[in-house]
Order: sequence, then C-alpha cells, then structure tokens
Amino acid sequence: MAVRVFCRAATTCVCLLALLGAAACKEGTGVRVTSMQFNGVKGVKPSQLKSVLATGAGSKLPWGEKRYFNREQFDADLKRIVAFYHDRGYPDARISSFDVKLSPDQSSVAIALDISEGEPVIAERVDLQGFETLPADHFQTLVARLPLKPGQPLDRALLQATREAALDELKDHGYPYATVRLVEEAGSGERRRTLKLIAEPGAVAYHGPLEIQGNSSVSDQIIRRQLTFRRGDLFRQSKLLESQRRLYSLEVFQFANVQPVREAEEQPTEIPTRVTVTEGKHRKVNFSFGYGSEERARVEADWRHVNFFGGARTAQVRARYSRLDRGLRVDLKQPYLISRNFSLGLQGQYWHNDEPAFTLDTSGGRVTVAREFGRSRGLLGARPDMTLSFTYANEWEDYTVSEETLADPTSWDELISLGLNPETGSGSGRRSSISFDASRSTTNNILDAKRGYFASLHVEHAGDFLSGDFNYNEISAEGRYFISVANRAVVALRVRGGSIDGTGESEADSVPFYKRYFLGGSTNLRGWGRFDVSPLTDGGNPIGGYSFTVFSTELRVPVWRNLGAVLFLDGGNVWTNPLDFNFSDLRYDIGPGIRYNTPIGPIRADLGFQLNPIPGLHVNGEPETRNFRFHFSIGQAF
Repeated sequence: MAVRVFCRAATTCVCLLALLGAAACKEGTGVRVTSMQFNGVKGVKPSQLKSVLATGAGSKLPWGEKRYFNREQFDADLKRIVAFYHDRGYPDARISSFDVKLSPDQSSVAIALDISEGEPVIAERVDLQGFETLPADHFQTLVARLPLKPGQPLDRALLQATREAALDELKDHGYPYATVRLVEEAGSGERRRTLKLIAEPGAVAYHGPLEIQGNSSVSDQIIRRQLTFRRGDLFRQSKLLESQRRLYSLEVFQFANVQPVREAEEQPTEIPTRVTVTEGKHRKVNFSFGYGSEERARVEADWRHVNFFGGARTAQVRARYSRLDRGLRVDLKQPYLISRNFSLGLQGQYWHNDEPAFTLDTSGGRVTVAREFGRSRGLLGARPDMTLSFTYANEWEDYTVSEETLADPTSWDELISLGLNPETGSGSGRRSSISFDASRSTTNNILDAKRGYFASLHVEHAGDFLSGDFNYNEISAEGRYFISVANRAVVALRVRGGSIDGTGESEADSVPFYKRYFLGGSTNLRGWGRFDVSPLTDGGNPIGGYSFTVFSTELRVPVWRNLGAVLFLDGGNVWTNPLDFNFSDLRYDIGPGIRYNTPIGPIRADLGFQLNPIPGLHVNGEPETRNFRFHFSIGQAF
C-alpha cells in the first residue's frame, strides 16, 4: 500500500510539472480545471468542502466561468482540507492520495482526491449551568434549538454558535452583561467529550433614554411608534432587532440602525439606545416587463410616495396591461391606526379581467383594516407571522360570458336564470360586501419557501343589510407545507378548497357568474388550460360551479447552480352545488418542471399530463384533443 501511494504521488509531481509548463505556454490563460472529485467524503458535504477551496472546476457551458489550475493554490488547498476536517471534529483526517490528470492536448485537467476522514470526536453531552434566571419554557426552547446536538461530531463552528446562542438568550431576558464560558471535559470514551456552558448572568438592566438622529422629513414621533420597546422595559436584544425591521418596513429609510449606547466598562441599570436613520427617496417609479404562457406579455408601471403628506403614509398608483388583466389602481396605506399593529388601507380601481369563461370590468373602491400579530423575531428563531383583516368593498361590476358559452344553446336556460341576456350574455350590478381574512405563516422565504407552513382563511358576505345587487356567502381556505429534505430537496404541499352559496330570492340576485369557480392553469391543475376544469354544459363548455377543491404536491430538487428540477402531482375538481364535495370525483395530472432561480424569484416551466381527461370537454368552441399543457411563468406555482 505504501509503495502504491508513493508511486501515485511521484506521478502526480510529474503531472504538476507538466501543468506548469503547459500553463506557461498559454500566455495568461493556463490549464482549465474541468472537474474536482472527492473520494471517501462521508462526514461533511462535498459542497461545503468545495466552498473553502481556491481550486475548483469551471463551468461546462461555453459562456460560463472558467477556472484555471494554480500550483501554489492547490498545495494550500490540501492543507485547507485537513484544517477544515479538524475544525469539524475529525482530528485524524488526511489526504491519502490524489490524481491530477491532463487532457491529451494539455489544455485541461481533472483532479481527484482520496480523503481518509478517520473517526470523529463526538459531543456526548451538552450541559447548561447558571441559566436558572431564564423562564422554564424559554430554557427548554434554548436546549432544543442549540446548534450542536449530543451525538454530533465536535464541530468548532457549531460549538461557538452554541455558546453564542446561549449568551444571546440571556441578553434577551434582561441580562446584557452576561457571560458564558465553555468547558470541555473527557467523556465516557477516548473520542467522547462532555461540554458545559457555564453562565454568569450579571445584573438585570432595562431600556433607558432614547436618542434619534439622521431624520429630516420624518418626525421623531413616527420613529418612536415603530419601536417595540419603551423606557423602563426589561432589556431585550430581540426588541432592538425587531424595531429595526419595523423601521425598514416603512420603506422611508435607506438605512436604519437601533443599538445600545454605553462604554465597554460601564454596566448601567438603564441602557440608552440610539436610533440612526438615513432617509431614502420618498418618490419611486418602477417599470417592469414579463412574459407568461397565460398572460403573454405583461407591462406594469408603479408610482409610489412612501411619506405621503407625512406620517409615513404610502400612496401608490399602479397601471398594468396583459392579456388576462389591465387597468389602474390607486392605494393609500396609513401604517399606524390606533396602535402600531393596526393599519388602514384605501383602494380605488378601474380594472378589466379577460378570462376564458368571461370578461369583467370592475370600478369602485374598498377599505381595509388590518391587524398584525407575532411579528417579533426572537434570537432563537421567528415566531409565526399572523395577519387579520376586515374589508368593505363597494364596486360596480359589468361582465359578459364567453362567446363559446353564449353560442352553446344548452347554456341559455342557465344564463337566463342568472339574470343574463341570452343574446348578449351580459350582466351588471353593484357588489357591496364585507370580508374577513386571516393568514399565518412560518415560511422562510415568501418567493421560494423551503420550510415552514402557510395557512389562510377567507370569509365573505354580500348583500342583505349591505344592500347591493348580489347576495351570497363565500368561504375558502388554503394550506401550504414545505419540508426540507437533507437540506437539498424540498417537498411542497398545497391544499385549497371553497364554496359559495346564494342568499338572494332568485339566482339572478345571488351569485354573479364571475364569482363561479373554475380550475386549470399554471398554478393548480397544470395538465389543463386556464379555466378548463369545471362542470360542463351539454355542449361541453365549462360553465363554472359553486364548490371546489384542489391539491398540489411537488418535489423540488437542485440540479446545478441556479437550475432545479420539479416533479409534480395535481388533483382537484369543481362541483355544481354549494358544499358539494365529492372526493371520489377528482381530476389528476402529473408532470416534470424546471426552475431557474433569479433575484426576483424562480423562472418556471412545467409540462402537465392529464391522467383522467374530461370527456366531452370543449376549449375555444372545439373538442379538446390534447391531454397535456405547457406552462411558463415567473415564481413557484405555490
């Protein structure tokens, strides 16, 4: 074995000399590294190992980044690998051998390293002493969330993070002068260690006087009301971070910093706080362009004033044009109503929707009062975000059913019962409604969630004592759950359902046609086109229904850099009557997809195949012959 390793090492030295000679002849380009392979890596992730090395493989794409071999960097990398393993609890790790293979034309090289990890040193137990000042439930949460768990290798980075997490928890309960010592002792075996975190809480302290600097047009009062602490409150470090987040949420400040002010040797009972802000531009104009398989080209313009007549109010004018919708909306948001947790929103709009089953013109306004809960971020993790809102809407609606439905004689009786003119398919009326919405979220990323859940509920009542031309009750709910698998893949689940029921004296003054449910499209049943799934007329045209349910399951797997792959399964249906759910009568589709991550969210392409096509379905007035659909858009399907 020793002779084999020695021979391979000697061969490697010859290869390296050849590399240096080849690189010298390339006039600044050098020898490209096409691959770098690690053999024997089990205790750490190869991606982590690659991230600390200077040598690495370049892109295989012609336009991608090329990386070149450097002898000095490679020698240093061999030492970095050993040091990396030592820091992660593998003191006997070493490079047993490596191969450096030149291509026949000596323009590129492939590197393979054989690593002997050895046995790790294990953290047998983690004991905490001196934390009696913490509430019992917070102490249990601290123990459960410590980064270094018993049974794991003695990773020095996790060890330091564990000490800092314990220290931060004390600082978040009124002990800003606390210290935490880490003591490492022998365990039950040669490669076992017992760890002790010994705390000295020190004196209790409180939030003291406040200093605000850097603001010009935004008053001190606006800044003070965003802070989550007051003078005399028990000092909590997380309150400083949450206050800073709230200041940024106003969108008035380009920079905001909330920090305690004291000399290093001082330990006052009241700790002063300094708030430093830098105001950004109050008026902002944004233009955006996009393309999707359903909406086709999209153009949007947005004007915002984030300090409208002072008070950090936000005024917004938004114009949009696409194949599916277009129009103008004006919004005004008052961020402080009664208290900092309540906000008031006013909206006026003129909006046109062009759906496959109908067109709809909406003009009018609405007022919303919202209440936020659980926005505080503790130092050991975030509490769930929860929002409750009440909305009153008073809007005039003009709508017309599709030409295909109007041309279908079997739909005329139903259109007449809805109060629509069977010759024009048109209807109109004033919708006066109140609605209640609740949402709760623990997801880590609103654009591309990888863990946590999201749940929402919508309840709406129109007509009756509110007047208006339509009378109905509607309820719908949605749940999403995201599971991270081995910190790489993500299993994403979503379930939605809802029902609407007319309360008027006749169908004509109950549920308007545009409030009926349809499924199919890029965000639910992806094997069908938009609005293809619903009860059908005798002529095969989707006519909508009063109850629906739909679910989606996705396996999202990273492939290479920003590119990912998806496998999905969707199921759902729409039924004619209110609260008429028949889970044995669902439509299913399955298919693959790709994702490319960008700063504004993933670019998405999905190909859905119907597992049980809808017999007799007509699309655009013609019998549907395809059993698949292709969808392209920006953002995850959910």
